[in-house]
Amino acid sequence: QVQLVESGGGLVQAGGSLRLSCAASGRATFSRDTMGWFRQAPAKEREFVAAIGWGPGRTDYADSVKGRFTISKDNDKNTVYLQMSTLKPEDTAVYYCAADIGHWSPATTEDNYQYWGQGTQVTVSS
Repeated sequence: QVQLVESGGGLVQAGGSLRLSCAASGRATFSRDTMGWFRQAPAKEREFVAAIGWGPGRTDYADSVKGRFTISKDNDKNTVYLQMSTLKPEDTAVYYCAADIGHWSPATTEDNYQYWGQGTQVTVSS
């Protein structure tokens, strides 16, 4: 069974940075799977943030985070990261890691992802 465990959330001031990690287990490798990050702010629906597939250039970002967030994957550690910079109060949300097993092209919709982590809270103060 695939399991995803997020870490790295916390409280940060606006303009600061955080790096989220998502440790994946339950498969020998996730190198050819798509991994994504979504977030859900209070009273809002969960939304796509970033995704990384297999192969060079296989990343996608929400417009709201382009140029500020970077997604990466360490296939040796089965871990995906989300480096967040120049954080804004509107980035405050619970951030979820997700896995789209067997697909190498990044997907931006929740329905494409079969496995989800429990989430990690990110709070950006103004």
